[in-house]
Amino acid sequence: MSGPRVVIVPDGFKGSLGAAGVAAALAAGIREARPEVVVDEVPMADGGDGTLEAFAAAGDATGLGTPTRNNDRVTGPLGDPVDADWLLFPEAGVALIEMASASGLVLVPEDRRDPLVTTTRGTGELARLALEAGARRVLVTVGGSATNDGGTGFARALGWRFLDADGAVVEDGGAGLERIASIDATALTGPAKAIATGARDAPRIVCLADVDNPLCGPEGAAATYGPQKGADEATVARLDAGLGNLAAVASHDLAGLSATPRTPPGDVATLPGAGAAGGLAAGLVWFADAEIRPGAVELIAALGLADRLRGASLVITGEGRIDFQTPRGKVVAAVARTAREADVPVWVVAGTSGRGWEEVRTACGVSRIETIARPGDADDERAAVADPAPRLRALGARLAPDVPTSDETT
Repeated sequence: MSGPRVVIVPDGFKGSLGAAGVAAALAAGIREARPEVVVDEVPMADGGDGTLEAFAAAGDATGLGTPTRNNDRVTGPLGDPVDADWLLFPEAGVALIEMASASGLVLVPEDRRDPLVTTTRGTGELARLALEAGARRVLVTVGGSATNDGGTGFARALGWRFLDADGAVVEDGGAGLERIASIDATALTGPAKAIATGARDAPRIVCLADVDNPLCGPEGAAATYGPQKGADEATVARLDAGLGNLAAVASHDLAGLSATPRTPPGDVATLPGAGAAGGLAAGLVWFADAEIRPGAVELIAALGLADRLRGASLVITGEGRIDFQTPRGKVVAAVARTAREADVPVWVVAGTSGRGWEEVRTACGVSRIETIARPGDADDERAAVADPAPRLRALGARLAPDVPTSDETT
């Protein structure tokens, strides 16, 4: 008789260790303590950092064929050039772009973080390259951003223009949002024009979001995520007002541009996920007729996780920091939902914990939560971030004796 089977499905620990490394370390500890346990490692992502690597590692399991990796120099979040990877699945005509590689927070030194300045232009440049390469479907993952520009930088790369009341072009970044008085589509050409006007043969853009926040308000892009990008209270208020202004102008100027928009321009700001990546998700809907989908859910489907959970005794998922954001579209929440549907218990392993972590147990239906750093101990948290693998391996060994058999989970 074979031993119990554990499926390890973590997100990466942002800024510390990728999902594959997290899964491998936990698996090593479990195997060391209980060699009879069968461990299945499934690195996961939610649309943020690591989504491209998860798709690349999955290979043919996605059903899209074998991807080719491309690397191009584009505009970084501060306007300086950066080299960003993206995937093209030639057989399927699908491209995958990870905005974090072009416009991500990891590209901005902590002392230069300023969402009034940072731009998503580089992500738009990657999208333009994908369309020029013949992609008929472009998946844009939008987590891990350094930006709060409502996707205007992305749109500029495709040919959109944002003008102030005097007809002058408004600068990139969140600071200019409050001055936008009109949106001009006359410079659009090729696939970008076909998408904007709703041409029947236009390529499709899909936004893979890692959160479900609306664009504006107390749970919107600026209020929820602005502070981690360098915004103080006054800046958050300014950014939120700017996004509101963009929404008002887009509702007016984009009405009627396409005869068949997926979402009427006036409804975009309240869409679940519209606030992802500083409003890039909303911008993708306005300026690329995108559909917003939960990134973790899409990857779970692409990897066939539901099938891989059949007969499992336990699922272990995790992320770098477990807190109030976890239930809002993160990997832990999506994996837990899939496991519950398969009637498999779920444990969570995290690097650290933050505000609202206690609610995750109930909100996500998980039975156990462990962290590799002592809660509230800043020095221990820094040490855990610097070298998490040994701690994860030790935790795996400590958890191993409690792994249930299949009989115990039925």
